[in-house]
Formats: sequence, C-alpha cells, structure tokens
Amino acid sequence: MSVLPLVFTSGWASGINAYAVVLLLGVFGATGLTDEVPESLQRTDVMCVAGALFLCEAVADKIPYVDSVWDAVHTVIRPVSGAVVGALLAGQSGSLDDLAAGALGGSTALASHAVKAGTRMAVNTSPEPFSNFIVSTAEDLGVGGVLSFAMFYPEAAAIIAGVLLLIGLVLLLFVAHRIRRFLRRRAQRREEKRLAERVGGPPG
Repeated sequence: MSVLPLVFTSGWASGINAYAVVLLLGVFGATGLTDEVPESLQRTDVMCVAGALFLCEAVADKIPYVDSVWDAVHTVIRPVSGAVVGALLAGQSGSLDDLAAGALGGSTALASHAVKAGTRMAVNTSPEPFSNFIVSTAEDLGVGGVLSFAMFYPEAAAIIAGVLLLIGLVLLLFVAHRIRRFLRRRAQRREEKRLAERVGGPPG
C-alpha cells in the first residue's frame, strides 16, 4: 500500500503540532500498531524529547500572544519536521520516493502552519479570554484524532486532513480580506478627518 496518504496527513498535522506527530508516530510504531513507522522515530530518546517539547508547546500554545511568538519560531521547524517525517515514512515503506515525500510533507506542513498562525493572530484579538485555550485544545485533539485514524484508514484520514486544510486556507483568506478592508476604511476615515480639519481650520 502506498504511504502517500499517511505522508500527507502527517504533513498536515506537523504544521499544527510537529512534536505531537513525532511522539504519536513513535508510540504507534513501538506498540506494533503499524509497521509504517521507521525505527528512528521509535527510539526512546526521540520520543522523550518529542514528549517534553510537546508539553512545552501545550503550555505556550494556550497563552495569548505567546502562541504567536511560538508560531513565528516554528515557521521553519514545522515544515522541516513535516518533510523529514515524510521522507522517513517513504523510506520505511519503499513505495514512494524520499524526495517527493519530503516535498509533500514539508509543503503541506507549511500550508497548515500558515493557517494555524494566521488563525491564532485573529483569535488573539478576541476579547474572550477562553478562545485561545479552546482553539489550542481543539487543534491538539484534531491532530491526535486524525493521525490515529490514519493508522487504520489512511486514505479517509488524508481526505479529512485535506478538507480541513482547504477550509482553513479559505478562512485565512477571508480573514485577511476583512483585515485589509478594515485597514483601508480606517485609512480613509483618517484622511477624511484630516481634510475636514483643514477645511474647517483657521485661514492662513
């Protein structure tokens, strides 16, 4: 069976929480749930480091504005992780070229990371104090659920990940459009205010 669906799903998940992906894949492989996971991801030291970093992200990701800083730092880490995991999965199965799998995993991770980072920036402007915690928890559960589902139904999980990624990109574009329109309106109002002050001001 081609490992392509699992590469795509793991890439999508890596863009949201790369450490959770490495940890979960390691656990799935170590427990014998799947033979698609390479030995390098099943190593105890790798899983311990991934687990510790996952806990750090679980905390940082739920604090407003701290999560945006964390996302900025991981703009490179998440796509690289998605690419490495994809290449390792391809190498383990032998059904997909390593370079192609790395490119797929990395580009998918970059796209989902952009959705995550953009969504968080929008959420941080919300006055509701629990929005950030709720969104972060939903992301963690989504990554765990979809990746676990991929172990049994990789094609179906890849479709779910693709739909979620597409919805996220559409929402991101919608939010970006609304923000640009808001900024234009604010600039127009400031310009109108300046003109009104010049017209109504004292002569000379």
